[in-house]
Amino acid sequence: MGRKAENTSLFILSKVAPLFNKNGYEGTSLSELERATGMTKGAIYGNFKNKQELAFSAFKYNVDRVVGKIREELEHIKSPVEQLLGLSDFYKRYKSYTIEFGGCPLLNIGVDAKHQNPILLKRVQDVILKLQGYIEKMIRNGQDMNEIKADIDPELYAKRIFTLIEGSIFMTVTMNDETYLTETMTHIDGLILNELKA
Repeated sequence: MGRKAENTSLFILSKVAPLFNKNGYEGTSLSELERATGMTKGAIYGNFKNKQELAFSAFKYNVDRVVGKIREELEHIKSPVEQLLGLSDFYKRYKSYTIEFGGCPLLNIGVDAKHQNPILLKRVQDVILKLQGYIEKMIRNGQDMNEIKADIDPELYAKRIFTLIEGSIFMTVTMNDETYLTETMTHIDGLILNELKA
């Protein structure tokens, strides 16, 4: 792909990714895509094969924004325990960070795709497994460095932590009450310090 085409694709994604995130796959119309980009259907689909590919790319674009921010905040932290605490700290501010592009892409697209788009749902599931894998890796690294108890099951705790994170995001958004998120992150901090830390 040439630089110009790549820039055009990124421009399109920057405009349509929030629409898909807020409205879902079926709820995002072609006219909205045209309005958001200022481009015709032919120009949009000259860069993306069809609406499905555009939705996949928009989901990845939104996820990459979140994951990129997490990496940026954690990359300078060497201690696995401190990385886990840093992750929890990031999610305390998660609603304010994601509000401009419609909230949590995993939650929004996962719920939307569940009964409508099994291929897109599979993409969401793959990202969830990858993110859980990052947490599991932090825990395993902590065990290797003797920061985290050796008898802890890294996979189990990664699932537990990620479930608490996503569940609290759902409650915060649904109830419009950020204490669900902040209180759950405080609970995760306690879990890290009292159950995981050696």
